[in-house]
Amino acid sequence: MSRILSLLFVLSMTAACTWVQLTAEGRGVRLAAMSEVGGCQRLGNTTATTRSRVAIADRGSEKVQDELVTLARNEAPGLSADTVQPKAEPDDGEQRFLAFRCRGAAPAAARAGTAATDGAAETYPIED
Repeated sequence: MSRILSLLFVLSMTAACTWVQLTAEGRGVRLAAMSEVGGCQRLGNTTATTRSRVAIADRGSEKVQDELVTLARNEAPGLSADTVQPKAEPDDGEQRFLAFRCRGAAPAAARAGTAATDGAAETYPIED
């Protein structure tokens, strides 16, 4: 009986582990929402894959999602991208992302000529 409990304990601890680490290049890549990439240059797609199960134990959707985002951020510099955006929901440890170059692009609110809604300040583009 103690062998079974020990095995279950080891499986549960392994299922909670994070195996993917963010690289130095990946730290310069951000995850963006749909409204944050207007005006950015789309550079391509990437697919991230990780294990959603270890033996018979599910790893947990939040842990898997974090690893998928980390993998996409690590891959983006290879596409000359500084921003990734989920293209679809994760499915069995796999998720597709769009890759963009956004540095130097004006914020979406300024491009649209609308006020920022974060409550801190309102900004408008200057037109000649």
